Amino acid sequence: MSFCLGIKVRDGLVAIADTRITTGSERITARKLNVYSEGTGTFFVMTSGLRSVRDKILTYFAEQRGNTESPSDRLFKIVNRFSDLMRQVAEEDKAYLEDSGLQFNSHLIIGGQLSGDAEHKLYLMYPQGNWIEVGEGSPYQIIGTSSYGKPVIDRVLTFEDSMHDALKVGVLSFDSTRISAADVGFPIDVALYHRGSFEMIQHRFELSDLNEATQWWQDTLRVALHDLPDSWIQDAFHAQDPGSAP
Repeated sequence: MSFCLGIKVRDGLVAIADTRITTGSERITARKLNVYSEGTGTFFVMTSGLRSVRDKILTYFAEQRGNTESPSDRLFKIVNRFSDLMRQVAEEDKAYLEDSGLQFNSHLIIGGQLSGDAEHKLYLMYPQGNWIEVGEGSPYQIIGTSSYGKPVIDRVLTFEDSMHDALKVGVLSFDSTRISAADVGFPIDVALYHRGSFEMIQHRFELSDLNEATQWWQDTLRVALHDLPDSWIQDAFHAQDPGSAP
């Protein structure tokens, strides 16, 4: 599986993707986050699911870009192009994959800002090619292994948070996932987009880069557990066994 997280806050976008690919007993590192320029704008694409489907979609997209004379001015138009490619690859490969016991389960997260966009945008695309726009009410999406990393984000992230805080909670969400899921791991690729900049910042973090932060988080959780108010807990330890005689 994968861990790919896209966050939209008022000040910009944060994208985090792990790089672990597990096939049987083989484990390799491969990029799951790609950044593109389009005219004066920029956007990122993150993918989860079968690597063969991902590679085919991105290869088709690269060829399409090479044959397109005028750049798109709105990010949703790029999303629609990926939607068409998703359906094309599904038509070509889905039946064969399912005959082999494999599921056509690719998801995409696309974010950025093009010249005609009034603000930065973030989209989630499903394997059927349909998509939604991520907004203020729920300012993030995870594709791949999502259940382990959601609780920390749901508890603390808001649309008004700074990009620094969004990156912090995103890293903690990834760390919670990689602790519980063997097929998610370092290094992680990060893309940052500041509102109205039309430029994407990219960086890769190794385990050694974040070890101090993640260890602090683990130690702090243990201290918080010890300090949690527990006057209520005595009722449980002193409760009478419901099956015993009065």
